[in-house]
Amino acid sequence: MVRLSLVNLYLHGFTDPHIVEYDTLTSEDRWNEFADVILANPPFMSPKGGIKPHKRFSIQAKRSEVLFVDYIAEHLTPTGRAGIIVPEGIIFQSQTAYKDLRKMLVENSLVAVVSLPAGVFNPYSGVKTSILILDKSLAKQSDSIAFFKIENDGFGLGAQRRANSGEQLTQVKIELAEYLQALRSRQPTDNLQPTIGLFVKKEKIAANGDYNLSGERYREGVERASSYPHVRLEEVARVTSGNSAPQGDEYFAGGESAFIRTSDVGAVHLSDNLVGSADKVNAKAIAELRLELFPAGTILFPKSGASTFLNHRVVMGAPAYVSSHLACIICDESKALPKFVYHLLCRVDARDITPDQAYPSLRLSEIGAISIPLPPLEVQKEIVAEIEGYQKVINGARAVLDNYRPHIPIHPDWPIPTFEDAPFQIIDGDRGTNYPSKEDFSPTGHCLFLNTKNVRSDGFKFDEVEFITPDKDRALRKGKLERGDVLLTTRGTIGNTALYDASVEFDHIRINSGMLIFRPDAAKLLSSYLFHFFQSENFRAQREAIVSGAAQPQLPIRSLNEAKIPFPPLATQQAIVAEIEAEQVLVAANRELIARFEKKIQATLARVWGET
Repeated sequence: MVRLSLVNLYLHGFTDPHIVEYDTLTSEDRWNEFADVILANPPFMSPKGGIKPHKRFSIQAKRSEVLFVDYIAEHLTPTGRAGIIVPEGIIFQSQTAYKDLRKMLVENSLVAVVSLPAGVFNPYSGVKTSILILDKSLAKQSDSIAFFKIENDGFGLGAQRRANSGEQLTQVKIELAEYLQALRSRQPTDNLQPTIGLFVKKEKIAANGDYNLSGERYREGVERASSYPHVRLEEVARVTSGNSAPQGDEYFAGGESAFIRTSDVGAVHLSDNLVGSADKVNAKAIAELRLELFPAGTILFPKSGASTFLNHRVVMGAPAYVSSHLACIICDESKALPKFVYHLLCRVDARDITPDQAYPSLRLSEIGAISIPLPPLEVQKEIVAEIEGYQKVINGARAVLDNYRPHIPIHPDWPIPTFEDAPFQIIDGDRGTNYPSKEDFSPTGHCLFLNTKNVRSDGFKFDEVEFITPDKDRALRKGKLERGDVLLTTRGTIGNTALYDASVEFDHIRINSGMLIFRPDAAKLLSSYLFHFFQSENFRAQREAIVSGAAQPQLPIRSLNEAKIPFPPLATQQAIVAEIEAEQVLVAANRELIARFEKKIQATLARVWGET
């Protein structure tokens, strides 16, 4: 490209062209050079291995499109101008680097945004792009930004790019020139009446902190979610059933193609791993049973089952064959994006469609008749990007919660006694005929009778509690808690643990038969250390090795007596507890993060549905 540029300039009379091959992102040798005019179509793709930018950029990012726009904006002279073609991520992506870049542009140099239709770069790329118009001197004196949306550039948007009528480039050029001239002459822009564009105050763009540069977001009426037209699902998608399930092992032997059943649709989430976990059918099944292959992006919507199951939705991340018990929704992507429709359908309650059935089922016609709001494709992309940005934060926070386990590094000098020899008592609850019966429970009882549902993986849960009468409390011989006791569940959901310390409000507690009390010798073993040990990977591995009973798993006391516990000095126990509790404060913050970002997703969808 450098050689072609040199020849081109020579042919146009430039006898001393200044063209430099130079990496603007990783080298800062020419950082102090500035330009009056920059025209650029910078590469959108980050190179293999990523980018290692130097430290002089004002925006901290690793994405090439962010860094190039930042570089151009920073290297204009005080009266400099620029025109930059950018991908859609620059316009509305919610990550910090994108928002910081848009904020910097709005405050310092941006005067106009021209939205181009997807396909203007065909046959090379169908990517959706926009043009950013920068003018540093005009931006400082203007309190607004012009937005223009081109839907027809004079050519078809297919691979052939055949000429057609109705091009809008000329009109945009006229309206943009009028806007810029009004700014230069310090005339009010309120008198201008653009037919394709609109002028938006910077304070409105900055209002929610996103600095979104999608003009349609600010157009009068479009901004209000309730103004989106509602359409029936069948108007924007094909709604059909999957295939009858193959019967017989011969249809699955050596199979390589995924067959999705209702049992595979286990949760309300986008699932790219759904196909990998499903049964596989072979070529014999596909040919003989004429199975239909559904494309990636197909939304799966259960047609029958319990009402809670009907509210599961999944969008397939790869092509697959699908059971007839699932409705398959294949969106017309010229009208509706699959992930956008998926998010909308997650808020559709199947009980509203079949409210009177204990074991409801849905007809395809009922699913197809679901009414959904349908903003323009550009707005759909923006909404999906916003939700997926929130979802990435949620997924990361959940990964922290799911994978964190306290770890106790074991020093070779520490004794490691078995539970039988460790400095604590193991106490169980009463069983058999002495166990409380229905008449022994009372809402006014003074003694809490602890159920396994009240002991979770990280402590007590007292949202549902039961009390036994004083008479029954006195009749029970075992299982009464003392402050400092540690509980471990040994039946049902085994391995949950809780510490009965001064923070627990109940003074009288007895346990049921699904847990054990561990009562440490306080002079040798900290209750808090024992509590964290039960949560640790050190103990979980032992617990899983000794659990018995496939249908009803349990931890028998006899087997637990053979488990081992690292037993450091008290001072070391205190240090370990302090370290773990400091970690857990940080980990627990992820729960609030999840709750906050789930609310953000629901607020976004409520806005689309017109509920707020």
